[in-house]
Amino acid sequence: MNDKTNFTQGRILLTLMRFALPVMFAMFLQAMYGAVDLFVVGKFATPEDVSAVSTGSMIMMTLANIMTSMAMGTTIYFGQQIGMGKTKKGGEIIGASIALFATLGLVMSILIPIFSTGIASIMQAPADAFDKTVAYCRICGGGMIAIVAYNLIGAIFRGMGDSKTPLMAVGIACVANIVGDLVLIAGFGLGASGAAIATVGAQVISVLCSVLIVSRRKLGFEFRRSMIRFNKEIIGHVLRLGIPIALQDFLVGISFLVIQAIVNTLGVTASAGVGVAEKVCGFIMLVPTAFMQSISAFVAQNVGAGKMDRAYKALRGAIMVSFVFGISMFAVGFFKGSLLTGLFAKDQSVILAGAEYLKSYAIDCLFTCFLFCFIGFYNGCGNTSFVMVQGIIGAFAVRIPVCFLMSKWEPVTLFHIGLATPCSTVAQILLCFGFLFLLSRKKKAQERIQEKAPENP
Repeated sequence: MNDKTNFTQGRILLTLMRFALPVMFAMFLQAMYGAVDLFVVGKFATPEDVSAVSTGSMIMMTLANIMTSMAMGTTIYFGQQIGMGKTKKGGEIIGASIALFATLGLVMSILIPIFSTGIASIMQAPADAFDKTVAYCRICGGGMIAIVAYNLIGAIFRGMGDSKTPLMAVGIACVANIVGDLVLIAGFGLGASGAAIATVGAQVISVLCSVLIVSRRKLGFEFRRSMIRFNKEIIGHVLRLGIPIALQDFLVGISFLVIQAIVNTLGVTASAGVGVAEKVCGFIMLVPTAFMQSISAFVAQNVGAGKMDRAYKALRGAIMVSFVFGISMFAVGFFKGSLLTGLFAKDQSVILAGAEYLKSYAIDCLFTCFLFCFIGFYNGCGNTSFVMVQGIIGAFAVRIPVCFLMSKWEPVTLFHIGLATPCSTVAQILLCFGFLFLLSRKKKAQERIQEKAPENP
């Protein structure tokens, strides 16, 4: 492992920023990847297509995030092993992860198309956009194995301390998706179905190119095809770390799907507007989300090396940097929201509806810099069960109830409904600070025990 991928030495904030920047650029391209679908559909198709892509992409994003979150188990476990200097085990961890996630991806590729109609019904997709939503989910669901492979590649290399290879993979996918959207939607007029085909095709191309590039690169550890097998011990470690994160993200995703379902009852315009606003949010939340992923890998290596002081300093530095960006994103999202939503829609009513919902997300920008950095820190420490608990509490004890109450508060506005998100974030931050206080007390208690140990042999 070279100095650039070793997070246990050197300057903390500089090292973290050097790693986080490619992650942020990758996430920017990932956001572009999803935004291009909505942009092209919004400019060359109907509001029904926009609604279908909005609802369908949110469903697929929730399912993809489950796999991405579970793959964090690989990132954390691999990073901890590297921190302890056990690089020889890297090939076995990667091999077991490939076997696990290939199986999960295949199962999802079979089941999602079968249940697409039921999923669209649960989401209360508007009647005018129902068939288009089902078609979008079926196509994307059928390519789920490629989407899983695409996200696993990123998880593995982030655990190695390499954030440039995932950036390259996302860049390939983004270019392929743009070309696919322009050809299938603008050229052939396939609407939501064209967006889905372009998405899956881009993922397949990205995975194939990534595998080709990686096969010609020295990884710093031994890896053979024979290592791709179900290693119970390794898979057990990966699942113990990954399942709580995945469950938390799944339930949080469900809470946002509930919000989307509530909004869908307000009609196609509201549904399309929220979908547009969600795409914009993918950009304005880039910095805290990038730090969340980066801190996980950084902290995992330092926990493995027994250097918790570096982990705490990384947390403080990340919060400081992301808060500066959070203030600027609040100002843009709250006061200039229509300019942003106007990039993804041509219908003025959809633009205004999206801007109204975006105002509440702009408020959330002031708080996510704390929450996302805390989540990344606790994931890297291996405290994934706490991450799961605080996420569930925020989603089901705050976000959904507040959203439901706001949907009954006359006059019903998308701004009021969107306030459920910052309310949830504040509650989760309080839980994170409380858990940090408990960890601090536990650490001090252990230090006192160690100091007394020589006196009482």
